[in-house]
Amino acid sequence: MLKIGDKKLINAWAFYDWANSVYSLVISTAVFPIYYAGLTASDGFANADGKIEFLGTLWTPTTLYNYALAFSFLVVAFISPMLSGIADYAGNKKKFLKGFCLLGSVSVMSLFFFTGKETLWVGIIFTILASIGFWGSIVFYNAYLPEVAHPEQQDNVSAKGFMLGYLGSILLLLICLILIETKVFGFYDKQFGSQLSFVLVGLWWLGFAQITYAKLPNEEKTILPKDNYFKKGLKEIQKVAKELFAYRELKIFLISFFLLSIGVQTIILMAGIFGTILGLETLNLIATILLVQFVGILGAFLFSRLSNKIGNIKTLKITIVIWGLVCFIGFNLTKDTPNIEMYFYTLGGLIGLVMGAIQSLARSTYSKLLPKTEDTASYFSFFDVTEKIALVVGMVTFGFLNSIISIQSSVLALAIFFLAAFVTISQIKKTKHVH
Repeated sequence: MLKIGDKKLINAWAFYDWANSVYSLVISTAVFPIYYAGLTASDGFANADGKIEFLGTLWTPTTLYNYALAFSFLVVAFISPMLSGIADYAGNKKKFLKGFCLLGSVSVMSLFFFTGKETLWVGIIFTILASIGFWGSIVFYNAYLPEVAHPEQQDNVSAKGFMLGYLGSILLLLICLILIETKVFGFYDKQFGSQLSFVLVGLWWLGFAQITYAKLPNEEKTILPKDNYFKKGLKEIQKVAKELFAYRELKIFLISFFLLSIGVQTIILMAGIFGTILGLETLNLIATILLVQFVGILGAFLFSRLSNKIGNIKTLKITIVIWGLVCFIGFNLTKDTPNIEMYFYTLGGLIGLVMGAIQSLARSTYSKLLPKTEDTASYFSFFDVTEKIALVVGMVTFGFLNSIISIQSSVLALAIFFLAAFVTISQIKKTKHVH
């Protein structure tokens, strides 16, 4: 078995980002949202008011899609602490990682069968299941970080994962765009090209994950009575909750992470819709998404190195300030802004610079703040639940302000959360092995 800090172990762990990030880019951000919007807007799909029926209720297509995702986040927030407690008790994090990865990848491939009004249920149900699979697997993947890298390595290792994720997702997105925009099997059909891209994402995710599985440690205990799993899992998570709130820095960091996640995750999910409302063409939106990914590689690398020199907390504060600048620029953009495309590209460049940086640094900072423990899955489940609840709060806040004022006001309101995150994280004096 490979020891902590071993280069082969670190590379195998980081490669799961290469495997699963194609879901984030192709399914969550680029291809599927555009496919879903185009399909639900096609003739005969919606009624005269532009609404579609699902579960006996009429919805606008965007609202139904957003609610489906929000539901998936709540499911993960609800089940991950219990499952993490079981995983720590039984020592079988790898089984849960594999299970959620399989659920996510198969669900993504099943989106191939979402072709029209009659199969709307396929699109919605497998969107929910794919999201649960992705975010559920992330809990157990993140929990391995303290077991594969020493504290002084974790900033660079966490950033390495995000950089590999950006590279892999860019490569597959380009392949998917070729499938969508060119003749496939002798005929031209953008819809069929999109359907094939969903299958490709699932195969990529599941296939490359095998590299990670081959090297990750698995310390599963074989003498445990199965009927005690849930009872023991609950006790495990209760124990970790008491420990977590006893550590001042860890508690403060989770509060700050909650506040900054409201802003970060909402901007990531709503950037495409914001661009559409500003009147940008689909080609410009895709170009911006690719720009974000390319700059994200550079940003994750630069800020991980900066954290080695000035420390995690100071580096995170710099990224939070840049996120606040993103909100201010977005607030000032309207349909009538001259050269709107160039402003949006600038916005995309700034988001890319700090998107991977703040996510990778948040992951490694939390890992460094953990006490010496074997209950890593339980601790990281709190990290994940914090992010999911923040996402729901951010989406509700954004949607509410957009409905009563404007989308620009929604963007500006996110700056308040970044300001609160900056003030909160300033209360943390130091992290382990950080200046």
